[in-house]
Amino acid sequence: MPVSGLGAYDDQNIFARILRGEIPSKKVFEDEFAFAFHDINPQAPVHVLVIPKARFVSLADFSARASQAEIAGFWRAVGAVARDLELEVPGYRILANVGEHAGQEVPHFHVHIFGGRPLGRMLER
Repeated sequence: MPVSGLGAYDDQNIFARILRGEIPSKKVFEDEFAFAFHDINPQAPVHVLVIPKARFVSLADFSARASQAEIAGFWRAVGAVARDLELEVPGYRILANVGEHAGQEVPHFHVHIFGGRPLGRMLER
């Protein structure tokens, strides 16, 4: 059972379907813990999504239920993607939207990696 106010995991969400190969994606990275692919509606020159391969609704769910290996493997994958895309030196942003107020659209924990240009302030006042 997810540890989240977002409800139970939906096996028909778009990321679950991408992981099963039912929906195509432009893969950037894959290992036993994570899958990364280009966003279909990029908000920056580089906009990649990194998702854990296991069923987690949110960061709260992931941090409470994932094994130490899954947590380490996921965050190592995020770092590997940023390095592979050569974003380390110019800089990049990692963003995780959780819940309605943050604009989470897919009920599968994921992070966005943005880069390829100066990104400016994160939040407007």
